[in-house]
Amino acid sequence: LDQNPFMHLSSIQSFFEPRFTIGFHNILWKGVPQVNCTLTTVQFSISIFPPRILQHFNTTMEDYTVIFTSGSTAALKLVAETFPWIQEGLKSPASRFCYLTDSHTSVVGMRGITAAMNVIFVPIKPKDMLLSEKNRATAEAQNCTTPHLFCFPAQSNFSGTKYPLLWIEEIQSGKCCPIQAPGKWFVLLDAASYVSTSSLDLGVHQADFVPISFYKIFVFPTGLGALLVRNQVAHFLRKTYFGGGTAAAYLGGEDFYSPRQSLAERFEDGTVAFLDIIALKHGFDALEKLTGGMENIKHHTFALAHYTYTVLSTLKYANGAPVVCIYSDTDFSSPDIQGPIINFNVLDKNGDIIGYSQVDKMASLFNIHIRTGCFCNTGACQQHLGISNEDIKKNLQAGHVCGDDVDLIDGCPTGSVRISFGYMSAFEDAQAFLKFIIATSLPVGDQTDFLSQTTPRETITESTGSPRENICTSNNVANKLPWKTINSDTELWNNSCMAGKTMNFQPPVTESEGNSITPSIATGPRSGRKPITVTNIYLYPIKSCSAFEVTEWPVGSQGLLYDRNWMIVNQNGVCITQKQEPTLCLIQPLIDREQNIMIIKAEGVEPISVPLEETSERENPVCQSKVCAHRVQTYDCGERIAGWLSEFLHRQCRLIRQSSDFKINANKNNEKDQTPATATSLSLVNEAQYLLINRESISYFSKQIATRSGEPLLMQELIERFRANIVISAAEPYEEETWMEISIGALHFQIVGQCHRCQIICIDQKTGQRNNEILQSLSSNRDRKVSVKYTCQMNCCLDSWLNLKKGLKIPVLAPCGRKRRMSPRPA
Repeated sequence: LDQNPFMHLSSIQSFFEPRFTIGFHNILWKGVPQVNCTLTTVQFSISIFPPRILQHFNTTMEDYTVIFTSGSTAALKLVAETFPWIQEGLKSPASRFCYLTDSHTSVVGMRGITAAMNVIFVPIKPKDMLLSEKNRATAEAQNCTTPHLFCFPAQSNFSGTKYPLLWIEEIQSGKCCPIQAPGKWFVLLDAASYVSTSSLDLGVHQADFVPISFYKIFVFPTGLGALLVRNQVAHFLRKTYFGGGTAAAYLGGEDFYSPRQSLAERFEDGTVAFLDIIALKHGFDALEKLTGGMENIKHHTFALAHYTYTVLSTLKYANGAPVVCIYSDTDFSSPDIQGPIINFNVLDKNGDIIGYSQVDKMASLFNIHIRTGCFCNTGACQQHLGISNEDIKKNLQAGHVCGDDVDLIDGCPTGSVRISFGYMSAFEDAQAFLKFIIATSLPVGDQTDFLSQTTPRETITESTGSPRENICTSNNVANKLPWKTINSDTELWNNSCMAGKTMNFQPPVTESEGNSITPSIATGPRSGRKPITVTNIYLYPIKSCSAFEVTEWPVGSQGLLYDRNWMIVNQNGVCITQKQEPTLCLIQPLIDREQNIMIIKAEGVEPISVPLEETSERENPVCQSKVCAHRVQTYDCGERIAGWLSEFLHRQCRLIRQSSDFKINANKNNEKDQTPATATSLSLVNEAQYLLINRESISYFSKQIATRSGEPLLMQELIERFRANIVISAAEPYEEETWMEISIGALHFQIVGQCHRCQIICIDQKTGQRNNEILQSLSSNRDRKVSVKYTCQMNCCLDSWLNLKKGLKIPVLAPCGRKRRMSPRPA
C-alpha cells in the first residue's frame, strides 16, 4: 500500500487488497499442485462460507440461500433466466418486468431475456416511484398469482443516492406498486454498490433476490459474486439448463433428469471458484480487523465524501461562477440517504463544461485515478445531464460509444466525472483531489496562499482517518471551511484552440500542373509578410521512440517513408508508449537507406540493426495488435532485437513491424464521399499521417509557460516534446489554425482536425523526465492543442516517391471554411 504512488478515487472499492490476503492467495496457488484436494475436502471448505456471508448481512441459512456466481452481473442474468414469467397473450394476466431508470446496465439488460419471453418491460423513473402510493394494489389484484418483478438499486452507482429500503416490504405487500398490474410482486435489490461501504440488514429488509459482488467489498477476489435468494420464493424459480454437479441423476439416452435438493447445488453449474471462495474468510477477517465493521466504514467514507462535496460546491471563480457542477439528488446531509460518491463536471469561468477526458488526463498527471463517462448507468446519466433519447442515438451515429473518450458533442457533455471513497481512503486522498482541482484552476502565484488555508486535518473528525488508524463512528464534519473564492485570470481548460492540424494528402501534382496554382486560389505569403517555410522534418520509425531528423525525405501513400512502421509491444502484444514507459524516448532509431537497415542506439548498450526490407512472413510469425482502436497486422522482428529491447527497458518486450500488405484507412476523419481507392492509408500512427507545428506558436506558448511557472523552456526542447513531422515558420502564432489546405512542393495537404495533446508532451525527450507544468499550461491557455494534423490523400497509386524538403515555401490553398472534428495525434 505504502509503495503505490497512485491515489485511487475511481470506484467504490477499487483500492488495494490487504497484504495478508495477497499473501494467502500466492501461498494457496503455489500449494495447489502439491495438495490432493479431494471432493469431500472441497465441498466441506465451501460449505462453511455461506453462513459467514449471511451473517455479514444479518441473516441465516433459514431465510436465505447463497448461490455463488462469477459476479453480480451473472447473478442478475440468472434471475432473468429462471424467474417464472407469464407471457403476454395467455389467458391469465401477463408478467411485467419493472426497473428503476437509475439502474446499472446489467439490470436493464435483463429485459433482453424478458423480451424474448414476450414479457413487457416498464422503466420506472425515481420520482414516479416516490409517488407510487397511488398504485396501491386492490384486493382483487392481490388475489391474482401472476408474478411480476421490480428491480432497484440500494445505492445509485452514478450519484450515490440511496433509495428507501422500505420499498421492499411495501412492494411485496402491495402497499405501493411500480405500476397498476394484478398479481404478486417480487423485489430484486441490486446491492453491489451499496454493500461496499454500507451494512445491509436482510433480517429487516428481506428482498427476494440480492445480487452482490465480492471484489467491490474486499477488492479480491475479482471473479466471484453471489445471488442471495430468499428461501420463501426459491420454489418459484424455474431452471431448465443443468450443468455438472447439479443433477441428482440423469440419463444420456432418455429425457430423464432429477435435480439436487439443495437450491445452491441445483443452480451452481460446474465447478465453483472454490479457491476464491476460500479467500472470502480472509476478506471478512481483514474488513473486521482494519475497520471494526461496516457501520464504521459507512461513517468514515461518508465523512470524506461530505467534506469533499462541501469544498467542491463552494469553489468559485473570481466572477462568481462555480468551478464544478455536481450531479446529486441529496445535499449530503446524511449517510442514510447518500453514499460516498460524488459525480460532477468541471466548468470554465464562463459556465461551459470542460470535457471529462481532459479532466481525466490532467488527473493522471497528479497520479489520481478517477472514473469518467456514464458508468454503465445511462438512465441516471440522461437524468442528471439532460441527455434525451434522441441525443443518445445521434451521438452513436456521430461515433460516440460507451467507454470512449468523446466527452463533448456540439458543446454538450456525453458523460461526467465520478470520484468515490472506500474503507482504504484517507483524508489526505480527499485533500489531494481538491488540491488538484485548485491547482488546475488558479494562477500559480495564488495557489500557495489558497492551499495554506485548507482546513487542518484536526478539524475533520477522527472518522476520516485511514483504516490503518482508529476509525470512529462519528459522521460529523466541519460545515464551514475557510475556502476563499478562486481569483483566477486564466481558465482551467479553456475552449480556445492551440491545435495541431492533420493533413489529407491530395493527388500529387504532375510536372505540367506544378505551377498551375493561380493567385486567385492560393493565399500564399502576402506582400511584406514573412514567407511560410518548412524548417524541420522529423520521422519516428519506431512508434513513441526518439525522432530521426532529415533535410529531405520520400513521401508515400502512408506518409513519410518508414514513419512509425515499427512499434514495441509487451508480452501480450499491447503497444507500449511513453505514457507507460518514458524511457522509450532514449531509444534512437536511424534509417540508413544505402545499407538498407535501421540502426537502433541507446545509452549503455551496443547499437543493433534490423533490415528495412520486409522479412518473409514464413520466417517471422504474423501477429495481431491494436493502435488507437485500429486492428493492425504486423510481423515479429525476431529474438535478437527483442532481447536487446528487453535488456534496455528492463521488461519483456518485442519489436513488431506493420505488414506491407495490410492497410489502415482513416475514413472516419475524412469526407463521407471518399471511396476505398481514395481513402487515406495510415502507418502505425493513431489518427493522421502528419503532424504540423508552427515555430511562432511554440515561441508564444513558451512565453506563457514562463509567465505561469517562471521557468522558460528552450524552443528546441518544446519542439521535440510535441513530436511533429513537419515544423514550419509562419508570420503569426496560431496562424496555421486558419488553414484548411496547404501545398508543400508537389504535395497537397488537407486538414483533418486539431490535435488534443496527451501527457507525452510532459516528457523531456532528451532525459525521459516528466514536467507536468507543460500540459497544465497548455490546458489553461490552449485546450491542450498546439499543433495541427494533416493527411495526404491520394487518388491514384504512386509510380515513384515524391520528396518533402526542408526550406520549401508553403502556399495556403484554402483558409478555414468550417470547424473540423478534433482527434488525437500520432504517438
